[in-house]
Amino acid sequence: MDWLQGFFLHPVSLYQGAAFPFALLFNYLCVLDSFSTHARYLFLLAGGGALALAAMGSFAVLVLTPALWAAVLIAWLGPRDVHRWAFFFQMSWQTLCHLGLHYTEYYLQERASTRFCITLSSLMLLTQRVTSLSLDICEGKVKAASRGIRKRSSLSEHLCKALPYFSYLLFFPALLGGPLCSFQKFQARVQRSSNLCRRHFVWALSWRGLQILGLECLKVVLGKVVRAGAGLTDCRQLQCIRVMWSTAGLFKLTYYSCWILDDALLHAAGFGPGFGQSPGEEGYIPDADIWTLETTHRISLFTRKWNQSTARWLRRLVFQHGRAWPLLQTFAFSAWWHGLHPGQVFGFLCWALMVEADYLIHTFARSFIRSWPMQLLYRTLTWAHTQLIIAYIMLAVEARSLSSLWLLCNSYNSVFPLVYCILLFLLGKRKHTFN
Repeated sequence: MDWLQGFFLHPVSLYQGAAFPFALLFNYLCVLDSFSTHARYLFLLAGGGALALAAMGSFAVLVLTPALWAAVLIAWLGPRDVHRWAFFFQMSWQTLCHLGLHYTEYYLQERASTRFCITLSSLMLLTQRVTSLSLDICEGKVKAASRGIRKRSSLSEHLCKALPYFSYLLFFPALLGGPLCSFQKFQARVQRSSNLCRRHFVWALSWRGLQILGLECLKVVLGKVVRAGAGLTDCRQLQCIRVMWSTAGLFKLTYYSCWILDDALLHAAGFGPGFGQSPGEEGYIPDADIWTLETTHRISLFTRKWNQSTARWLRRLVFQHGRAWPLLQTFAFSAWWHGLHPGQVFGFLCWALMVEADYLIHTFARSFIRSWPMQLLYRTLTWAHTQLIIAYIMLAVEARSLSSLWLLCNSYNSVFPLVYCILLFLLGKRKHTFN
C-alpha cells in the first residue's frame, strides 16, 4: 500500500535504541562531581554529532549547518531581532530541503532514501528547538548573551558562550525524536547532578519498555489484518470504512510506540519528569496520552493531545500571535512545517475545519441534551465519528501521491468529514446565539 511504503518512522527507532547506553552513561556521569558542566555540554553535543552521522550519513550536514548558524544568530543578535531572523533562516532552510524531497518524489518519480527522510524529520525537530529558544529570548525567559560576546575578543570565550546553545540544538536524546524540551529545562538538567531514586528510575524505564512491547505486538497483529484484506484500490462501498480504520490504527500504533521510545530515551538521559523544572514553568509533557486519544469524543481535545509538545509549540508560535483566523493559520503553518505535500495540505486544512465544527457542535449539544441516556448515546456516536474523521485525516496526511489522495476522497469515507462540514455551515449562522 502507498501509505505503508511512504511511512519511514520505524528506522529512527533503531538509532534511538542504539543511543540508550550513551543516555544511561550520561545520567551516571552526572552523579560524579568531576564531570563538569562544560564536559556535559560537550558530551551531549558530541553524542548528537555522532548520532547524526550514523543515522543520516552525508545528509547530516543538512542538520549541522543550520544548527551552527542558529547558534551564531542566537548568540550574536539582540532579543528584539533574534526570533525574526532565526525563524526566517530555519524555515527557509527546511523548506529548501523539503523541495528537494518534492523534486525526488514528484518530478523524478523516485523514492527518497531513508537517510534523507530521517534528516528531514530531525530538521523539523531542530526547527522546534530553534524557534522555542528564540521565543524564550525574545520574551525575556532566557537571557541573551549577545552583549557579553561583543565586549570580548577571545575566540575561546566566544565558543564558551555559544556552547550551551549549540549543545541544546544538537543534544542526542532529542536529535531524532522526543517531546520538545525547553532551553531552561535543558540548562537546569545539565547544571544539576542526578538525584533520582534508582528504583523509581528503573521502574519508569521498565514500564515504558512494556508499553512498547505491547504496542509492537498489537502492530504485528493489525499489520497482518491490513495486508490480508483489501486496500482502498479494490475495496467496495462500506468495506472501505473498515480499511480506513484499520490502516489508520496501524499508523497510530506506530506513532505511539515511537513516542514512548523517544520519551524513554530522554528519561534515561535524565531529561524526564522532575528534572530541571523552574517555578511557574509547565511540567514535563509526553507526546503520547493514549487513553485520552482513544477515548475522547471531541476532535478539539484529540488535537490538543496528539503529539502534545508539538501542539503546544504550534499554539505558542502561531496561534497566540494570529490576529485573523488563528486556527486556520496554525494548521496552514503545520502543513508548511511538515513539507506541503498535497495530502498534508488537504489533511491539515480539513483538520482545521473539523476542529471549528467540533466547537460549534458540542456547544449546541450542551444546550439541548440534558438526560443521561441521551448524553450517553451522544458521546458514543460522537466518539465513533471522531475516530473515523481522525482516521480519514491521518490517511490524507500520510498519502504520498495524488492518486492515493484521490482514492481516499472518492470513497465512502468522505461522508464523515462532509457531515461535519455541513453542520459547520448550518451552525455557523447561529454562532452568536451559542455565545
